Amino acid sequence: MAKYRGTIKKNDIEGGIWELHTEDGERYQLRGGSNDLRVSGQKVQIEGKVDQGGFGIGMTGPILDVSFWKAL
Repeated sequence: MAKYRGTIKKNDIEGGIWELHTEDGERYQLRGGSNDLRVSGQKVQIEGKVDQGGFGIGMTGPILDVSFWKAL
């Protein structure tokens, strides 16, 4: 599993989706993880796998399947 560090942000498109904005400037739509992950502005490290084959409902970036996360 790859590790990603960044900030959680809510995007209000399509009723609301949660994204990780990484320190590298990438943006991923989150799939999985607990409700505690979904706090706008929270700095986190996420372990997971990027689904390169599809986009979610928000079409804002690739989907990151969250296996583990922690607040920083």
